[in-house]
Amino acid sequence: MGFTPEELDQLKAWPFVEAKKLLKKLNHRTPSKGYVLFQTGYGPSGLPHIGTFGEVARTSMVRKAFQEISDIPTKLVCFSDDLDGFRKVPLNVPNQDMLREDLDLPLTGVRDPFGECKSFAHSNNNKLRGFLDSFGFDYEFVSSTRYYQEGKFDEMLLLALEKYDQIMGIMLPSLGGVKAERKNSYSPFLPISPKTGKVLQVPVLDRNLSKGTILYQEPDDGEMIELPVTGGRVKMQWKPDWAMRWAKLEVDYEMYGKDLIPSAELARKLCRVFGKTPPLEMFYELFLDEYGRKISKSSGSEGISMENWIDYSSPDSLGLFMFQKPKTAKRLTFDAVPRAVDELQKFVGTYQSQNRIDQLNNPAWHVYSGNPPKVRSDIPYTMMLNLVGAAGTFDEEVIWGFIKKYAQVSNPSQNPELQRNLTGAIQYFKERVAPSRKFRKPDDKERAAMIDLRDKLLAYEGGNSGEEYQTLVYAIGKLHRFEPLRSWFATLYETLFGTSQGPRFGSFIALFGPDRTAELINQRLSVSHNQPSVKI
Repeated sequence: MGFTPEELDQLKAWPFVEAKKLLKKLNHRTPSKGYVLFQTGYGPSGLPHIGTFGEVARTSMVRKAFQEISDIPTKLVCFSDDLDGFRKVPLNVPNQDMLREDLDLPLTGVRDPFGECKSFAHSNNNKLRGFLDSFGFDYEFVSSTRYYQEGKFDEMLLLALEKYDQIMGIMLPSLGGVKAERKNSYSPFLPISPKTGKVLQVPVLDRNLSKGTILYQEPDDGEMIELPVTGGRVKMQWKPDWAMRWAKLEVDYEMYGKDLIPSAELARKLCRVFGKTPPLEMFYELFLDEYGRKISKSSGSEGISMENWIDYSSPDSLGLFMFQKPKTAKRLTFDAVPRAVDELQKFVGTYQSQNRIDQLNNPAWHVYSGNPPKVRSDIPYTMMLNLVGAAGTFDEEVIWGFIKKYAQVSNPSQNPELQRNLTGAIQYFKERVAPSRKFRKPDDKERAAMIDLRDKLLAYEGGNSGEEYQTLVYAIGKLHRFEPLRSWFATLYETLFGTSQGPRFGSFIALFGPDRTAELINQRLSVSHNQPSVKI
């Protein structure tokens, strides 16, 4: 700790910017509850997705930055809105017909389509917790069902009953162009039918403040039912519910997607109706697919999944993807993985030589919660991909043989991060690169330059550093008059690797070896340009 005002002003990384705003909002004082509460929300009506991870990861980054500049205790709550009504069957789960039978039940009352847990919500909650635990997040999981049924929201629910007209005065204008019948039926209270167990969307016909009840009509048989709002017998509509949660838990900080900005505005007003100050908020931009469309499972527009990303690289690179420019829409595509891995490697590489302030502004500090690893290898992920293709094998031991010589490590246990990336790179190459590789046949000028490079590598007697090989490749490109010079490197990538770009070519030669690189050039020159991408 111990920052001067000048040093604090130099902390420009966005988590520190948010942390400083929060500290100012709190007047540098510990809240009466004894800690600063960060919250993330999750709706378990479908499988946990990469956006859920992003929200927890980014919130954790702000929390860590706050802890660095303040001694005030903190807590992170991951709140599952699992008492919400089940309104739509997800497309990516089994037993669709069974789930359709459970529509409108609370999510904790919907049968688990996987047949493993007490309910669909329990299944999704378990998946979420397991995933967050695997990343080492420090959080407290909170179930909406438990809070409602144990009476933890009762005080707020009775206050909502008392402030019913004020809440309606905020909510009804927000319905805008919604059909008249929807406005007429809207209520902040959703009765949970004692007959069917469903979360009903019906109008409240009367209220009894002294008894703490509402009166509604059962949609199936028309019976009038008087129901207490306490004890988990009703569920609030999600926007009033969000505000009630802010008020009850006294949330100090929460972030959400850009599409929820209007909802957050309403929640702020409703939070004040409950007599509490809204939290400091931050919105983040949404993810886009390869066509620039918002990621949406319902529309069939999907990007890379969490599972795919973790198959291809260490989780830390996903953390970097979430860290970078949270208020800029980003394409969540498969080619984001190699970029993120290589960028993180560069940030880690510069960390140890930086001063304190620059380290705190380094993305690696935020990705690794203030404790980045020391550099143990400078082999880019993109180079591993090209190494797999050039070696013509998916055998990890063969590829590791090249790496051991270059990285000067004797076995994978000396560098688990490198081993993880190698395993992921082989998987990535199999699934994402090999099926789409297209080799280009060199023209006469390019062929002559490649032959020249081949011959010089076979006769090479210099050192085995990437810089020395890079100098050699540069010299051949200049000798054969490639303008601009980068077109020479593009030629090598397109003819040797079947890709439009690649790693620093001199470093690749150092890793693969000059003789093997010469052999690769010879092979590519002697076969058709439409050959298979790899021979196993």
